[in-house]
Amino acid sequence: MEKQVICLDTSVLIDYFRKVNKSKSFFYQLTKEYDLFAVSVITEYEIYYGSNAEQDLYWDDFFNKIVSLPYNSEANRVTTRIERELRRKNKTIDKPDLMIAGTALANNIKLATLNVKHFELIDGLELIKRK
Repeated sequence: MEKQVICLDTSVLIDYFRKVNKSKSFFYQLTKEYDLFAVSVITEYEIYYGSNAEQDLYWDDFFNKIVSLPYNSEANRVTTRIERELRRKNKTIDKPDLMIAGTALANNIKLATLNVKHFELIDGLELIKRK
């Protein structure tokens, strides 16, 4: 296994949560190659926003087991740069995705996502995609 931190996008966590057979999830596949995972606090927000009180218990346990990356001033500067670059290309993506990408880039780590369409627009962001 590689000893590098991989940032998990919200799409990866939702896929894992919804799969009855967890071994068919993208996250499960990632655990076969990598052993260190993190999420942006923006991903935490998106997960909790879409969950209910019962699901919150599941996510509390999940997030207690991995690193949570803060959305800080550096991530904010990177996010702003990304958004300006996309605007010059007449492209746009949702703000939370911009912020997740900014967090990954500010921490110089790869982003695992099932939402390739949005994130592939961002120059310099290394993506890990489902094989």
